Amino acid sequence: MFFNILLFVVHILAILFPILIGIKSIDKFKYLKKNYLLPFGFSFLGLAAMFELLDHFKTDWLYIDHSSIFNWFFYSFLSLGLTFLSVSVTEKRLIVLPNIIICFLAISTYWIFGKFVAILFQVPLSIFLIINWQKKFNDWIFIAYPFFGIFLTTLFGNLLSNTSNQIWHIFIGPSGTVSVITFFIVLRRYNKKFHNQT
Repeated sequence: MFFNILLFVVHILAILFPILIGIKSIDKFKYLKKNYLLPFGFSFLGLAAMFELLDHFKTDWLYIDHSSIFNWFFYSFLSLGLTFLSVSVTEKRLIVLPNIIICFLAISTYWIFGKFVAILFQVPLSIFLIINWQKKFNDWIFIAYPFFGIFLTTLFGNLLSNTSNQIWHIFIGPSGTVSVITFFIVLRRYNKKFHNQT
């Protein structure tokens, strides 16, 4: 019982933090020409977590590697969130267009070829995101995103899948939440450093 409550709480936090950061980003960070995309990017990540939560209600809070409509929504909104955050910091069409195409493929291939193929398309989305943000901000703190958002969430997810020990499930949400907070910290640090704004 306590485990399920704890799992529920970490999932709620994974929903609330990105959405609250998205709201906080509205009409902020005007040094980015496409700053209007930031609230959508953050909010989509929160919506992804919400659909993961709904999926867990159907599996009695046990992690099950399966395909479902809620699972598809999770991966779709995750792809959209990564794409919007990536595109928000670049103005080069040669970078924006591939992001959008790969995002579309990540969303559309889920039901055609399966979840594994859809996840594979998220790899280049994450790579584009890291390159675009590091090129724009050149902030050492940004290393927290690939560490928490990619390495640790993948590690805990693999441990969960391979061992079926649900304890690893508790650590996935907080790792993702820390990675989302990292984006906001980087945006604010750049703001303060180069634009004297808070």
